[in-house]
Amino acid sequence: MFRLVREPISLELLRNSLLQPEDGAAAIFEGVVRNHARGKKVRYLEYHAYESMALRKLEEVGERAKKEFAIRDIGIIHRLGRLEHGECSVAIVVTAAHRGPAFEACRFAIDTLKKTVPIWKKEYYEDGGVWIEGGN
Repeated sequence: MFRLVREPISLELLRNSLLQPEDGAAAIFEGVVRNHARGKKVRYLEYHAYESMALRKLEEVGERAKKEFAIRDIGIIHRLGRLEHGECSVAIVVTAAHRGPAFEACRFAIDTLKKTVPIWKKEYYEDGGVWIEGGN
């Protein structure tokens, strides 16, 4: 399951759609909007994407994770649009027989997503907005 959405992400739905009886581990990463960055108070964020390419790249990240780690499945959902403090911006669930590969694949997925998927973040402060680069 690889999706871009504009509504709140259901981590429970993602987890339940992937978890199977043979899995002994479900590693979960949830990125959330924080209230500060670069020494400033963040009011809110906006995420934008080159959607068709971003979906293909999310799938590529998932396929690479399956090839490189002993996992059974992976799902990634990234939210687009305006997000407020505490809201989930990205959710990754990795299922596997064992926790080690699940954790490793989950870390690989978020790090690779930040570097390769065309999704951009704009942070809004009291004095204006700034596009953020570099995988923060």
